[in-house]
Amino acid sequence: MTLIVESPQIPDELAASTARTPAQEQLQVVEQKLMTRANLLEIANKFQVLENQSELSPDRIAQAMRSRTSIRSSAGRDQAALMSISFEASSGQKAAGVLNEYLTLIQKEDVQSRTGRASQTLDFFKQEVSRLNQELAESSARILEFKTENVGALPESLDYRLGQQSLLQERLAQLERETVSLEEQRRRLVRIFETTGQVGGLAGPALSPEQQQLDEMRAALNNALAVYSEENPRVKMLRARVAALEKTLQSLPPEENAQPLTGNSLLDVQLSEISARQNILEEEKKNTTQQLEQLTKSIERTPTNAIRLDELQLDYENLQLQYNTAVDRLSRASTGERIEVMSRGQRISVIDPPAVPSGPSKPNRTLIAGGGSIFGVLAGIGLIVLLEFLNKSIRRPEDLVSKLGIAPLATIPYITTTGENARRRRLRILGVIVILLGVPFAVYAVHTLYQPLDLLAERIMDKIGVRW
Repeated sequence: MTLIVESPQIPDELAASTARTPAQEQLQVVEQKLMTRANLLEIANKFQVLENQSELSPDRIAQAMRSRTSIRSSAGRDQAALMSISFEASSGQKAAGVLNEYLTLIQKEDVQSRTGRASQTLDFFKQEVSRLNQELAESSARILEFKTENVGALPESLDYRLGQQSLLQERLAQLERETVSLEEQRRRLVRIFETTGQVGGLAGPALSPEQQQLDEMRAALNNALAVYSEENPRVKMLRARVAALEKTLQSLPPEENAQPLTGNSLLDVQLSEISARQNILEEEKKNTTQQLEQLTKSIERTPTNAIRLDELQLDYENLQLQYNTAVDRLSRASTGERIEVMSRGQRISVIDPPAVPSGPSKPNRTLIAGGGSIFGVLAGIGLIVLLEFLNKSIRRPEDLVSKLGIAPLATIPYITTTGENARRRRLRILGVIVILLGVPFAVYAVHTLYQPLDLLAERIMDKIGVRW
């Protein structure tokens, strides 16, 4: 029978199988798996291929099956890969039956091998996608946990925190200036009162601390608007403070019967207002300092957090890349597995199926008889010539002249005695007996004790490269 490795029915550019194997390698794999000991013994027992098979050992049966099987493969560049398999048996039915079993095993092995590899590839990438998906989830959870633990010291909020740090530093400096200004105001009021007995000629009701702070915030807002735009964080903060103070003043009850204060009472009121404002400023300075310290610590932790976050993010991106690659390969593996299941990929097909031969392929009795006769005649002639050539004894008068250099007067032939004649007859009879009995016995001994003659002949012919 003749087999061929067919190319995939679907071009690789559209969809490729995941069980691709070079055609020559595929034929070699099929041949090695076909010639396994278990397969050969099973087929030999099924068809009783060999004569007296029950008397042979399993090793001899397997060896005989291999020697009777002839497998030839041919493949080349831009050529189809072909395999020719033949089998020799005592009858055409047995030979065809063995070849049909070979064909069944080859096609079964080809299908199982390709679909099995495609299924294993698909299962592998399914597991790989599942594993990478779980690792991605774990990596994402680690990133989320890290960001939650360091929510105030992440690199993406560094610019905002640096801006907040600048604002707090400016606010702290402003509070210092306001504190110094209030202290200077206190000393000035005391000095004026000690000199004149009055408080700077101040008349009318005294402003409340909230009203004075509101005036200061409005002045600071006007100064900031002269330098910054409306979108500046400092301007927004000052507007928010002004709005908060205005809302606070609106919620306060109006003072009834407010009378102008003079003398010591006016000084005490103003000094108490200054003290209250100083206390407010000190509290605000304390809060601002705490905020600034916390903000500075978070800024100092940001570079370390950025490095750690970059590591986590890099691990996540690598996993994401592996996951995307695995998903793509899973899709191709699914397509390849479908191609093999539907037998649309590369496969081994039959060109010339096994058939029962119309006549035996060997032995060629005419050739054997004619060749044996001619070989026997030529061998006899050659033996006579060889013996004549090797016999150096003196048998003719000419030999005396040529070897001894003398001329004989007469020659007398050798006269054998009766004993010599009897001894020669016995030797001839013994030789005939040895030939008639010894040779068949030796052949039988080789056949039974060493190896069957047909197997031995096949081994010899295989070694010398001769097949009938």
